[in-house]
Amino acid sequence: MLRSVILAASRSSRVERFVATAPYTSDVVHRFVVGGGTDDALRATRALVADGFAVTLDHLGEDVVTAEQAHAVRDEYRRLLAGLSDAGLTPPAEVSVKLSALGQKVDERLAYDNALAVCQAADAAGTTVTLDMEDHTTTDSTLDVLTELRRDHPSTGVALQAYLRRTESDCRELARAGARVRLCKGAYREPESVAHQSSRDVDRSYVRCMNVLMAGDGYPMLATHDPRLIAIGEDRARWFDRGPDRFEFQMLYGIRPQEQERLVAEGYTMRTYVPYGDDWYGYLMRRLAERPANLIFFGRALASRG
Repeated sequence: MLRSVILAASRSSRVERFVATAPYTSDVVHRFVVGGGTDDALRATRALVADGFAVTLDHLGEDVVTAEQAHAVRDEYRRLLAGLSDAGLTPPAEVSVKLSALGQKVDERLAYDNALAVCQAADAAGTTVTLDMEDHTTTDSTLDVLTELRRDHPSTGVALQAYLRRTESDCRELARAGARVRLCKGAYREPESVAHQSSRDVDRSYVRCMNVLMAGDGYPMLATHDPRLIAIGEDRARWFDRGPDRFEFQMLYGIRPQEQERLVAEGYTMRTYVPYGDDWYGYLMRRLAERPANLIFFGRALASRG
């Protein structure tokens, strides 16, 4: 129930105005978002890579409504990738891209062309691109774009969401040599007809999907903060004889940092998902929906006066 309320708030301009103007909101946002510009992203990446982390960077923004906006997002990713290369931060740092931010809802071909330009920039920088997954209405479109991109850029990855009923089948299709798949639980409000509704069913789906990916020939990227699922991931890595170079864990910047440090210390590849940009509200609310316990931290910070 709380998750549904938070997701509803994520679409409310009134709640957004309240949160944006509340005292100390910026302090809370900076726990999850490293800053508004490219320099902020590079600074955070430099620190994480120095500490042994891999990184994926997301420029916040989605649902653009014009080609000009989509081109601006494309160009920001190209600037970021050039900066990462110049700073010697690749290949440990890659980028995550939402096709909606590249014009998917304006024109799918526009989104493909912009994603292709980002992939070309990533190749030049010596790193990779992962396509983020959004609500279920865009899943087929995103996978179609992935198929096209991988013809010339086979290292392009994609996120799949365990709460969708179709995802185990999608994992079977993608668990092949060269495929990079980020498995996450999912953070959008979806109808029961397409998505599991209970946390238990989502967790069971996650484990089934994990088994498919770990048994396959691709490169699984296990994106979870759930201690049980992390432990299962470690167990499956041993079972399927996957060393640190054949899979990785992923977690969000600002969530369970001590667990992230533990995984690095134990020799696992631990990739931190680092968002930056000014369009932080929708991202923050989805993070709270994924882990409602974060709402306590958020509420205390908003109520604080020093």
